[in-house]
Amino acid sequence: MKVLFLPGDGIGPEITVATRTVLEQIDHNLSLGLHFTEEGVGFSSLEKHGVTITPDLIERVRNTDMTILGPVDTAHYPPAEQGGINPSAALRIKLDLYANVRPSRAISGLLTLTPSMDLVIVRENTEGFYADRTMFAGTGEVMPTEDLALAMRKVTRGGSYRVAAFAAGLAAKRRKHLTIVHKANVLKLSDGLFLAEAEKAAALQGGLEVRDEHVDAMASLLIRTPDAFDVIVTTNMFGDILSNEAAELAGGLGLSGSLNVGDQNAIAQASHGSAPDIAGQDIANPVSLLLSSVLLLDWKGTQTGRSDLQNAAIKLDAAIIKTLKNPETRTRDLSGNLSCSDFGKAVTDNL
Repeated sequence: MKVLFLPGDGIGPEITVATRTVLEQIDHNLSLGLHFTEEGVGFSSLEKHGVTITPDLIERVRNTDMTILGPVDTAHYPPAEQGGINPSAALRIKLDLYANVRPSRAISGLLTLTPSMDLVIVRENTEGFYADRTMFAGTGEVMPTEDLALAMRKVTRGGSYRVAAFAAGLAAKRRKHLTIVHKANVLKLSDGLFLAEAEKAAALQGGLEVRDEHVDAMASLLIRTPDAFDVIVTTNMFGDILSNEAAELAGGLGLSGSLNVGDQNAIAQASHGSAPDIAGQDIANPVSLLLSSVLLLDWKGTQTGRSDLQNAAIKLDAAIIKTLKNPETRTRDLSGNLSCSDFGKAVTDNL
C-alpha cells in the first residue's frame, strides 16, 4: 500500500518528517505493508518545475493509496499564470474531494474553552463562494469597474446531496445526531437548495436525529452548548469559518486534524498554515498532521475492508492523546519543552 508525502512549505517538511517517523513505527509494529515515498509541492516544486504542483503529480496522487499533504504558503505564491497554483485547491478539484472532514475534540489536561466539545464539521469542499472552484473557466470573482467587485456562489443539487449523505453516514457511526447549518432565511435559493438536499440525504440514511441551524446562531451555539452537537454539515465558506472556530475553542488549529474525501481518494492535510516565521527551527507542533493521518488510516481501512488499518488508526490516536496528556511530552506551544522531532519520537514510544 503506497503512502505519498507532500511536505509543502514553511514548517511542512518538519511536521512531515515527524509524521513519517510515527507512521513508519506503526507500520513496523502492525506489519501493515506500507511503502513510503515523498514528492515536492509548493515552493520546492515551483523552483524545480516552474509550477507549485504539476499535472503529473496530481495523477500520481490519484493513483496513490494514501496521500499526506503538509501546509502550503499560498499567500506568497506568484499569480497562477506564473505557476503559483494552490496545490490544495487543485487536488480538491481534480480529484473531486467534495467533503472536508474537520473533527474538534477537547483533550483532558490541555487548555480549552469548551472541555465538553467532541464534534465533526463536514464542509462542502468543491463549490460555494470560493472563486477558484465555481467556474469551468475563469474565476468566480469579477470586477466590472474599479469600484465594484462581485463574487458568484455555486450551490448544486448533486453537490449538496452528496456531502450531506457523507455527513449522515458519519453521524450514523457516531452518536446519530446531524445538524445542517445554512442561511436559507436570507439566501433562499442557494441555501434553500442546500437545506432541502441535506434533509433528503439525512432522511434516506434513517435513524438520525436531525436539526438545522442558521449559521449566525451556530457560531454562538458552538461556544454556548458545544456538547449538543455531533456531526455538522454545511456549505464551503460557512464550514471553513465554523471549523476554525470549533478548533480554536477545543484547543487550537494545531490540535485539529483534517481530511479531504472523495468517492475514490482522500488526502490528509494539516488544518493550519505554513508558519514561515518558525520554519526550520524544529519547534512546530505536528499534532494536526498526525491526527489527519489517523483520519486517513481509518478512511482507507473502511474503504478497503482492512481492519488492520482501522486498528492502526485507533492505536495511533491513543498514542497521540497519551503523549499530549503528559506535560513532559508536549511541544512549546502547549507549555512543554519538546521539539517537533522529539514529539514524534515520544509518540512512537507510546505506540
